Amino acid sequence: MRDVLIVGGGVSGLAAGIFTARAGLNTLVVDGGESILARNASLENYPGFPDGVDARLYLQLVREQAKSAGCEFELGLATSVEPIDDTDLEAGFRIETEGDGGNPLETRRVIAASWSDSEWLTPLDVGREQRGSKYVVSVDDGGRTAVDGVYAAGRIAGEPHQTIVAAGHGAKVGLAVIHDSDAAFYHDWVAPEGYFTGRGREVPPGCEEIDDGERLERDERARETMREWLAEPFDDEPTMHPSVETD
Repeated sequence: MRDVLIVGGGVSGLAAGIFTARAGLNTLVVDGGESILARNASLENYPGFPDGVDARLYLQLVREQAKSAGCEFELGLATSVEPIDDTDLEAGFRIETEGDGGNPLETRRVIAASWSDSEWLTPLDVGREQRGSKYVVSVDDGGRTAVDGVYAAGRIAGEPHQTIVAAGHGAKVGLAVIHDSDAAFYHDWVAPEGYFTGRGREVPPGCEEIDDGERLERDERARETMREWLAEPFDDEPTMHPSVETD
């Protein structure tokens, strides 16, 4: 039984997973194989990259961050979801998948981040609405659907088609899941030594204080990681839209 199962390994799903895993929730990402972001020739409107960044490289960086946070991954597609106990949604959900595992997966909470596939959600009355040829899921401000314990993040929740929005909404949904769980959590925040304790306060759950030595070590590790990832051009090429004819 997982605490959180995220269907979709794109930006919104990965962002949600980074937060839930860092909060100590056992998080599994069921990844369908490729994010639509992989079709971008260059990602140039994401804050923090003044001259843009290779979209596929960015996806790999976010995936590595999710792994470092504690997310586990399974390659596959969700095909259906149902409550383990129809009379008690707190008992969690069972998700059928096709892919590496192929076995049913059980989880206390589900985050749908699987644009453009929401068909697997039809066994639950989550409030799917057709928009053009696709379906979106109605959610509240925290990404909660009409079914307790089921959430939706990113484009499947009707959010705009921009990477920064998908990342932000995924994080917001992750925080809602944390709030609704039993996880002790205040903020996901690394503070300088003494920020809380210097005022006679205990360090809140989900926070930590680090001294200057630890801060410099983490900074060097972060810069070394980025040097390794950015040392050479990323090999992968953009994925063309499937409707484009190629020779």
